[in-house]
Amino acid sequence: MGTWPSVLLVNGARRGPSSLAASRRFLAQDKFECRFSNATGREQVRLLYRYIYDRTEIARFDSALGRYEALTVLGEPAAEYWNSQEEVLAVKRREVDSFCRYNYEKIYGPFAHGRRVQPGVTISPTKDDPLSPRTLLLCTAASFYPREIEVHWLKNGRLATEGVFYGEELHNGDWTYQTQVMLEDTPQRGDIYACQVEHASLETPITMQWEPRTSGSARSKVWMGVVGALLGMVYLAVGLSLYLRSRKEAFPAPSEMPGFSVVSFYGRGAPRGPPQS
Repeated sequence: MGTWPSVLLVNGARRGPSSLAASRRFLAQDKFECRFSNATGREQVRLLYRYIYDRTEIARFDSALGRYEALTVLGEPAAEYWNSQEEVLAVKRREVDSFCRYNYEKIYGPFAHGRRVQPGVTISPTKDDPLSPRTLLLCTAASFYPREIEVHWLKNGRLATEGVFYGEELHNGDWTYQTQVMLEDTPQRGDIYACQVEHASLETPITMQWEPRTSGSARSKVWMGVVGALLGMVYLAVGLSLYLRSRKEAFPAPSEMPGFSVVSFYGRGAPRGPPQS
C-alpha cells in the first residue's frame, strides 16, 4: 500500500456548514491510498482519495464504488456535489491506472518483488492463572517480508491442532510484518514443543524448541529435601559418636577396673604360678 499525503494548514478560516463550531485554526488533509491485492489470484487495484478534517475523515472517493461517499454529516454536501460532476468522477476513475498502477510498476513493483527479509522467531511462555497447570506459549515471527508466512506449533514432533490461536499479519510501517501464534496446553515432563516458521526468505524452515522446566518452587523444594537429608546424616553421625563415647565411659575396660588383673597365657600346659622364693 502506498500513501501520498498533502497537508494544508489554514489560519483564521472557517469551512463547512454554519452548524460547525467556530474554530480559528483547523487542519484539512487529503490523502491518496493505492491498495494492491492478489487475494483472488488476480491483481486488484483500489484507489482511495480521502478527505480529512481535524483528524476525522469526512468523505472519500472509492474506486471500488466508482463514486464519492460521505462518512460524516459534514462530508455529505461535498460528496453530493462531486458525484454530480461527471468529469470529476471520470478523472478519479482513470487515476487507478494513471496514478496507482503507473507508480507501482515503475517504482514500488521492482523494489517489492525482489525484497526478502528473514523473520526473527521467539517463544514466550506465560500463564493466565498461576494456580492453573495450563501454559500459554506465544510464538512471535517479526520483521519479515513479504507478508505471506506459515507459522505452526509442533508437540513432540506432531502438528498441534487443539488450543492453537492464529493472529493476523500486522504491518510494522517499515516494509516489514509481524505475526503471533499462541498454543494453550498442559506441559508434562519430557514434552518438547516447537514453533516452525516457513517463509519465502528461508531456504529451510526455522524451528524453535521449548521444553517445560521445573518451576522455582519445585526446585526450592528439591534443594530443601537435599539439605535436610545432609543435615540428618550429620546429626546421626554426631549422635552415634556421642553414644559410643558415653558407653565407653560407663563400662571401662577390664584392665582399668580396680582389683582386677589380666593374666596372659603363653605356650602350652597349665599356667605358671608366681616364681618360688
